[in-house]
Amino acid sequence: MSGAVGIDEGFYSRQLYVLGHEAMGRMSTANVLVAGMRGLGVEIAKDVILSGVRSVTVQDDQHTQWTDLSSQFFLKECHLGQNRALCSLQQLTALNPHVQVLAYTQPLDTDFLLQFQVVVLTNSSLDDQKRFGELCHSRGIQFIVADTKGLCGQLFCDFGECFEVLDSDGVTPASVMIQHISKENPGLVICTDDKKHGLNKGSKVVFSEVQGMTELNNSQPVEINVCGPYSFSINDTSSFSDYIRGGVATEVKQPVMFEFKPLREALQDHSLLVMNDWGKERRHKTLHLAFQALHGFVKTQQRLPQCWCQSDADSLLAAVRELNKVAQLEQLDEAVVRSLSYTARGDLAPVNAFIGSVAAQEVIKACSGKFTPLQQWMYFDALECLPEDKDQAAPSSFLPKSSRYDGQIAVFGSDFQEKLMMQNYFVVGAGAIGCELLKNFALVGLGAGEDGKITVTDMDFIEKSNLNRQFLFRSQDIGKSKSEVAAVAVREMNPQMNVVAHQNRLDTNSEEVYNYNFFKGLHGVAAALDNVEARVYLDGLCIKYQKSMLEGGTLGSKGHTLVVVPHLTASYGPVKSNSSGDIPLCTLKNFPHRIEHTLQWARDQFEGLFKHVPENVNQFLSDAEFVERTLTHGDAEALETLEGVWRSQVNMEAGGTRPQSWEDCVSWARHKWETLFNNDIRQLLHCFPEGEVTSTGLPFWSGSKRCPHPLDFDPNIATHLDYVVAASNLYGQIYNIKGRRDRNSIKKILEGVHVPIFTPNSSVKIHTSDKEMEEEKVMGSNDAEKARLQELKQELASSSLKSSAKMFPIDFEKDDDSNFHMDYIVAASNLRAENYYIPAADRHQSKRIAGRIIPAIATTTAAVAGLMCLELYKLVQGHQNISSYRSAFINLAVQYFVLSQPCPPPHFEVAGKKYTLWDDFLVEGRRGGQQEMTVEKLLRYIKENYKLNVCSLFYGTAILYNGHEDRLKRSVSEVVKMVTKADIPKHTKVLDLIPSFTEDEDCESVPTIRYLLM
Repeated sequence: MSGAVGIDEGFYSRQLYVLGHEAMGRMSTANVLVAGMRGLGVEIAKDVILSGVRSVTVQDDQHTQWTDLSSQFFLKECHLGQNRALCSLQQLTALNPHVQVLAYTQPLDTDFLLQFQVVVLTNSSLDDQKRFGELCHSRGIQFIVADTKGLCGQLFCDFGECFEVLDSDGVTPASVMIQHISKENPGLVICTDDKKHGLNKGSKVVFSEVQGMTELNNSQPVEINVCGPYSFSINDTSSFSDYIRGGVATEVKQPVMFEFKPLREALQDHSLLVMNDWGKERRHKTLHLAFQALHGFVKTQQRLPQCWCQSDADSLLAAVRELNKVAQLEQLDEAVVRSLSYTARGDLAPVNAFIGSVAAQEVIKACSGKFTPLQQWMYFDALECLPEDKDQAAPSSFLPKSSRYDGQIAVFGSDFQEKLMMQNYFVVGAGAIGCELLKNFALVGLGAGEDGKITVTDMDFIEKSNLNRQFLFRSQDIGKSKSEVAAVAVREMNPQMNVVAHQNRLDTNSEEVYNYNFFKGLHGVAAALDNVEARVYLDGLCIKYQKSMLEGGTLGSKGHTLVVVPHLTASYGPVKSNSSGDIPLCTLKNFPHRIEHTLQWARDQFEGLFKHVPENVNQFLSDAEFVERTLTHGDAEALETLEGVWRSQVNMEAGGTRPQSWEDCVSWARHKWETLFNNDIRQLLHCFPEGEVTSTGLPFWSGSKRCPHPLDFDPNIATHLDYVVAASNLYGQIYNIKGRRDRNSIKKILEGVHVPIFTPNSSVKIHTSDKEMEEEKVMGSNDAEKARLQELKQELASSSLKSSAKMFPIDFEKDDDSNFHMDYIVAASNLRAENYYIPAADRHQSKRIAGRIIPAIATTTAAVAGLMCLELYKLVQGHQNISSYRSAFINLAVQYFVLSQPCPPPHFEVAGKKYTLWDDFLVEGRRGGQQEMTVEKLLRYIKENYKLNVCSLFYGTAILYNGHEDRLKRSVSEVVKMVTKADIPKHTKVLDLIPSFTEDEDCESVPTIRYLLM
């Protein structure tokens, strides 16, 4: 345990960056009831348990049926006839050791509900919803109703008459650097121009670090009025002191109050419907009436409408028309009423995954007071998943088969179920989204047939921080392969599943495995990746092999999905340039002004001292050519590398930094502290003193340049000693010297460490811009650098150095709190921040920034996977209308949903004919078992079949043909070997050749020639 009392930061690591400690603390006191343990209920319970409330009670007084198995992932065939809540209890309890999970098997009553702060009803009657809704509203209990029927879903929230939200969107409060504040009424605040302030009219800010106009520091939050992207006005500052420099304005989030109506009253208010797909506004208003009519149908008939039964649909439609006499909707969507009736008996895992995760997020909001709650109704449908052709299968196709897929067969029929089970899919990634996808695939039966298969690959191993959202893993799985554990888990859910686990990274190094033959046997690909580069690489393979791709990603409460369909939609696309996030080198070295800068600097220090130098030393010891090869890198870079190698191999008494004992490690750390946080700052101020002006007469230390000050070491200041403790232990590790944690003993050693007085060097040049650094690189080094390089070359040739012991490089690991890695980063960053008057960051914040952690929460992950799997239904059916498909962007923090039609592939023209990225020229290199094509025959083939004249031909960056007469008679593969000076790998079955054509020399895009070597 660390951080706030009761919060296991190792377990909740990624979620804490979404919710924060304060919200998590409030959640840890909440008792939640989830009533109904079918597929929807278990999804809600799973996500709420993972989120970390105090307790979750799951209630159900009914027994397991075949239809439950199509979406209830904790029920098995052996549970048929047994209570659903009791059968799910053990698996739910195992999800989170910090949450108490209880089962209740009696019908709900008033006294029972009063035990909870949040009540969630699923699979409930409208009468119960009204009755219990009134009770909860009157007693201040947050009340949620969630329901799914086939491809449609419903969600309702009532958080009472006065519900306070402390943070409505979860966006990190804006923090801006100040360049100037005027003395007037109102005062004008001008921010530095490196970043827009991002504030809105009415936002409130507090000031800190202001020099001169100190009246603003530590004052109450001040309301602002936006004047522009880099300026805003505040209250009267005319009587304040003169502004000198510096300062930070930080936004203060303001609480927002929400008022809710009880369910009985909200049923009549159509203004409370939240739209999630604006193209379906009429449909979802109709669904509001249709769900009410469906409750009436069940109450009267004691059953749901029969699957695809026309008479039952007529009855339901008549009831909706009757309700509309009161509701007065301008126009009913009668087709959606019929579709709801036809499919109401269906119970689909992807729909439950989406509605259930959104409902679970509302539970989190109710418990934490964070994020904007749903007000108050939401409807969702995925009726585009139904067959595009109107020829309906025989009624018998939809009848129950005493099968685990009965809930799905009720919607799509048994023929489609067989087709699903014959699929061969490739899942790339078994992390958070990968686990949820595999869960859904097991429930729908993807690849569960005799000839079906799912291949999943992930090279990572399970860590504690994964357990909070990668729900297929448990604490006993830590250290094991993600893909192997996930495969075992989904086979446990559905024993019919044929899952093959790989541990390969998907890149050029795994081409031998994921080659032409592998992709030829696939029906599709699902991308569950955590980085853009891997997505782009997989996207390229899908284009090359003409395979569909389901892709999704999350960032905290935000998520997106994309479906890629050959010849119908655009692809994921190339890597988007994102240089805007790069920090200029001169800023890191000399002019930091944000905590992000000092954290990156600390991370660079860590990598340089404890990873790169030891790696260079080991290369020097094992590679006789290391010095000569390093000298070719440029004098400045070579000097830094070789100087580091020499110093690390020479004992301290001889001028080096190689320690012989633990005391030497402490001494080194103390000297490094003095260099970084005192001497380097004094040298910078020697070159650019406070009060320095530029050639234009402006103060040098202005704008984003904060004038630093050196620190004086004091072992009694926690941060100072923190640095020495962490640095000395890490330094000992790279030399295999055992370290110590005892701070008093380290203080005792420090008493004997002599630190020489620093004298500024007037010959040192400090660059104020990256451009200056680049210019110096081009100009070359000075004579002193060249002379020192020659000295180093001779000294490193010494046999005594070559016989030194190898070192032990350290790879940065952010999640292990016992290894001193984050101790070093936090201390180094905050000391440098103190140098530059930058507010320090706590360990939690520092870990996120320095560790480049992506905030994550189980609800968003489950919602994204559910939406991806709805697109799977369409792909397997072979939908050909682009309007049937949906890409999505969601933000569960603010109930923002955009579901839209994917973009078609852009066209380009060659010689007057239109092509897209999906078009290529497939050429069999050995047609009919004959000898391989020559270059000349390939060019002739393209001309005869596509009426295009190839003038140039490329393989990667290599030119295969550009009028080369001597190459025309050679085979294509022979020319490839010749120009690349390498053999073609045996596993390569397809060569991608890029032509240019005489018909259109200006064309930027051309179809690729896919040249088959078989």
